[in-house]
Amino acid sequence: MSAQPKLRPDPGMTVDQFLTWAEDRRGRYEILNGEVFAISPQRARHSRAKSRIFVALHAAVRAGGLPCEVFPDGMTVRIDPTTAFEPDALVVCGSRMDADAVEVNDPLIVVEVISPSTKAIDTGVKFAGYFSLASVMHYLIVDPVKRLVIHHRRGAEVIESRIAADGVLRLDPLGLDVPVAEMFADA
Repeated sequence: MSAQPKLRPDPGMTVDQFLTWAEDRRGRYEILNGEVFAISPQRARHSRAKSRIFVALHAAVRAGGLPCEVFPDGMTVRIDPTTAFEPDALVVCGSRMDADAVEVNDPLIVVEVISPSTKAIDTGVKFAGYFSLASVMHYLIVDPVKRLVIHHRRGAEVIESRIAADGVLRLDPLGLDVPVAEMFADA
């Protein structure tokens, strides 16, 4: 999400209206409190990080034999009636999603790759938004410059956080093991 709104097609727009509006538009957008924001163009570093994260999560899901799907950016996660984000990657488990779906209703893992223009949003508004969803068990904030992952995990009564620059991220519940180095391989 860029720092400034690009469009205001309808102040107070709902997510349902936004999804209809955005369906055939070029570019990528998110909606926060009814206001539409363009997602800024990405640097190669950011795009590489997203790709590596997708591959690492996909490999972990396959190795774990879990009935889960890993999606790169492009899927919408509704936070409330007027807010929806498009994370850089996510994992959803259970029944296979409909091929025409654009929205993921119950993600278990959500990933954002920070950049200078999104750091405050990813660590603030999106952190609170994603964890307002009961399904979200893990929120990974990836810093491709410092090559580290801030892993926020839903605990019994609190959100637990740790920073990982190496080793293996254990994503429980789910039982996924994701080597941190794989998230930055060749990046």
